[in-house]
Amino acid sequence: MKQLASPKELEAWRQEILAGVDPERPCLRVCDGTGCRALGSQELLGKLHEALNGDGGENGKVDVVATGCPGVWEQGPLVSVDPQQIAYMRVSPDDAEAIVNETLGTGEVIDKLLYKDPSNGEQIVKEPDLPFSSLQTRRVTALSGQIDPCRIEAYLAHGGYAALARALYDMDPEGIIDEVTRSGLRGRGGAGFPTGVKWKFCRQSQSDEKYIICNADEGDPGAFMDRSLLEANPHSIVEGMIIGARAMGATAGFIYARSEYPLAVEHLNLALAQAREHGLLGENILGSGFNLDIDIRLGAGAFVCGEETALMASIEGRPGEPRPRPPFPAQSGLWGKPTNINNVKSWSSIPLIIANGPEWFAEVGTEKSKGTAIFSMVGKINNTGLVEVPMGITLRELIFDVGGGVPGDKEFKAVQIGGPSGGCIPADHLDAEIDYDSLSKLGAIMGSGGLVVTDEDTCMVDLARYFMNFVQEESCGQCLPCRWGTRVLLDILTRICDGEGEPEDIGRLEELAPMVKVSSLCGLGQTAPNPVLSTLRYFRDEYEAHVIEKRCPAGICRGLITYEIDEEVCTGCMVCARNCPVDAISGEKQEVHHIDTDVCTRCGMCMQVCKFDGIRVY
Repeated sequence: MKQLASPKELEAWRQEILAGVDPERPCLRVCDGTGCRALGSQELLGKLHEALNGDGGENGKVDVVATGCPGVWEQGPLVSVDPQQIAYMRVSPDDAEAIVNETLGTGEVIDKLLYKDPSNGEQIVKEPDLPFSSLQTRRVTALSGQIDPCRIEAYLAHGGYAALARALYDMDPEGIIDEVTRSGLRGRGGAGFPTGVKWKFCRQSQSDEKYIICNADEGDPGAFMDRSLLEANPHSIVEGMIIGARAMGATAGFIYARSEYPLAVEHLNLALAQAREHGLLGENILGSGFNLDIDIRLGAGAFVCGEETALMASIEGRPGEPRPRPPFPAQSGLWGKPTNINNVKSWSSIPLIIANGPEWFAEVGTEKSKGTAIFSMVGKINNTGLVEVPMGITLRELIFDVGGGVPGDKEFKAVQIGGPSGGCIPADHLDAEIDYDSLSKLGAIMGSGGLVVTDEDTCMVDLARYFMNFVQEESCGQCLPCRWGTRVLLDILTRICDGEGEPEDIGRLEELAPMVKVSSLCGLGQTAPNPVLSTLRYFRDEYEAHVIEKRCPAGICRGLITYEIDEEVCTGCMVCARNCPVDAISGEKQEVHHIDTDVCTRCGMCMQVCKFDGIRVY
């Protein structure tokens, strides 16, 4: 074990590591993040080692590296073959032998494992040529899918902890804060408050103890930005937090992570242990005289604990309930001491700023929103996954160029951006730039980076109801506007989706939603009505169709639709009848079938199983 007592020793170890790196040595990089593990990456790794027959690993001729996810979640398990940079996708354990014998053995590319462009069917061999990757600006996520997150040596080989050495020996606290301020970094947790200003407030607070916190309580439906970073490159978060502690004079740090993220927590614990072992965390860090340790606290999955005052209450062992502000955490936070809280993505950006300079960071992005943004793209989109793009990219570029567009022949309808607290932006605004201010003008927010794409088959009223149900269930119930306001909003939306809505309900939503926004105690309640207000703003016609015409244009809301069998299409194959859970379908074999609408529960099973597209929704 190397106990590093100075930047010189750190750099000597880095050079020693680099001296042992052979760029021409064959290497199989296997994504072993949560998504790929669910699809069998652990078994795949085992099969690759078996196929190599002892010729893999540090003692063999081929490296097999388990990495975090490079972002292409839906295409996993992923295998990259270096130095050729061949990208294989949807690899099964049964493919291991072919990869070893054919690709490594003879250089043959396995066509069936290559990515196919959904727009033209073209097969792409090289990893850098993938549209998903080539159109991104990977900075914070640059090492995701490239290194083994469980080895500190891999992080050091790519310049890890060099920024920390500079912050400890070549900069004073004010200089660190000045560089973060000049970079233009804004909080990546949702609010977008300037990070340098936030740090300055905490620095100026006088106290014998100060705390820093990493908010890794990622609770938005469909979001996995923080989890992916924690799994793929945990040392970047640790390094960023130590630099921040040095700048603000913090004496201890905490990472508040969701207990539903076992792999991320495992990698974090390992990174913290490795940093302590090598003198990069704990007492007298790198021989500088600066002391700091970081502990992990696990959350129980309460969405409200993403709010900073509720998060601090949870760390203290109290119920996760927000409190009024002021005082702000920079003056009185954890246990009444000055505290700074930043998101995973914010902390990961700090080493990059200190190592490369604020001008480098600010050269990407817009005037008021510098750097890159990380999004998890889910829903009706071809390239489901995690992406990092410049601030200022348009929605059209993000969804259709990077994301590959909408599957099939369906039309893009809207994108929900910013999670449950965000808003829906329609196709008319696809050319809008993505930054904090532009999204706010459209009735949405940047949020922490959740992005849900919808197509023509999505009911926007039902989508608003879904998100309202989520925030209502996650409300801590402490303040009346959020506790009861979201409940009433949900009741109205549910009534509309059930076909029992009244024309007056639209006005009720428009009256109540702003009241909840302005009178709720914390950010959860203040932003909870956003999905309702944005869908009313852009899709009012769908609300009117529900309450006036008593129909759901998307054919989703069960209380407003009827299933019928197309007599000209039905072949009497009886598949729909056999699969109907309530026996609502009748008819003899090879004769036209019929649906009893009085019995039908509108579950949609018949439409799913019909091979002839013979079910119609009215």
